[in-house]
Amino acid sequence: MQYTNLGNTGFEISALGFGAMRLPEYEKSGKWFVDEEQALKMFHRAFELGVNYVDTAWGYLHGNSQYIVGKALKGWSDKVKISTKLPVWEVNKEDDFWWFLDEQLKRLDVDCIDFYHLHALNDGAFENKVKKLNIIENLEKAKQKGLIKHKSFSFHDTPDVMKKIIDTGAFETVLCQYNLLDRSNEDAIAYAKSKGLGVIVMGPVAGGRLAVTSDVLKNLVKGTSGTPEIALRFVLANKNVSCALSGMSTIEMVEENAEVASRCDALSHAEWEKISNTLEQTKTMSDLYCTGCDYCLPCPQQIEISKAFLLYNYHKVYGLTDYAKEEFALLGKNGKGAPDTCVSCGVCAKRCPQNIKIPEKIAQTVLELKE
Repeated sequence: MQYTNLGNTGFEISALGFGAMRLPEYEKSGKWFVDEEQALKMFHRAFELGVNYVDTAWGYLHGNSQYIVGKALKGWSDKVKISTKLPVWEVNKEDDFWWFLDEQLKRLDVDCIDFYHLHALNDGAFENKVKKLNIIENLEKAKQKGLIKHKSFSFHDTPDVMKKIIDTGAFETVLCQYNLLDRSNEDAIAYAKSKGLGVIVMGPVAGGRLAVTSDVLKNLVKGTSGTPEIALRFVLANKNVSCALSGMSTIEMVEENAEVASRCDALSHAEWEKISNTLEQTKTMSDLYCTGCDYCLPCPQQIEISKAFLLYNYHKVYGLTDYAKEEFALLGKNGKGAPDTCVSCGVCAKRCPQNIKIPEKIAQTVLELKE
């Protein structure tokens, strides 16, 4: 495993971080549970392979993620750091900060959280929640009390807003999106590094869009196993990035990603340029950028929005139209709502951190994929 300094925190972080939001789950009697046996095997295999950073959050895995992370870290806490997040949108008064922090310490079964993020910051949340409810001041108090070690934020907005938050001088690390298909934060990432912040990237395979074979990308770098490897190596080749966070759901994914993150040979400048030039020629790839975070749910019509968008991208980006149409026809047959039942209420769009005009894009998806 390759390691690098995480900004000025004094921590050498593994190139691969474990995102604890896509662990195997199952439903029983209307409740969701994590497949604990499989999840613990995945975590411990990752730790054995050198992963030393685990990222979770309040709502991941139907609220179960922090509990399983706490169990996974028993016996590993001296080697592996925990990252979790304050759900800023749920903080409505100053005392809420302390309630959430206390509850998360209990769920993780720890006395101190290594990296405590303000979750999914955008300009509105920063101005209307963080500033008005003294959240930054309380972060510092929590650090002084030894309840957290490092102040962090995760981010969903424009690069200018990211720089604005960095310029407060309040934070030590930032978690943001960056991948082959979305390089909009590239300059802001460099800015963060110049200010001493550690940069961790989420969505290195673009919310799963780069997790399948792509005729466009598969032959761009010789000697690679496929598109996911190219995507991960592209992110890790950026000298301003300390760690790529991957949401993994099988041991095989853990081992494959760890192998890539252990390679010493970064992409060459020529390979980087070849990838960049190819993507410039295929700008339609970013026509619909859904990360699959599912913050848009629940939908009143029970439409599986991210699944519909994923299939749209299989069709639009990779030309996997037959497959996309076959899978699209199955949506709505599992007790959920079919995409063509959308009533354009707009509830989903208000929740989307990517500011996708979801009803419009659902209509376009139906138009192109419904037989």
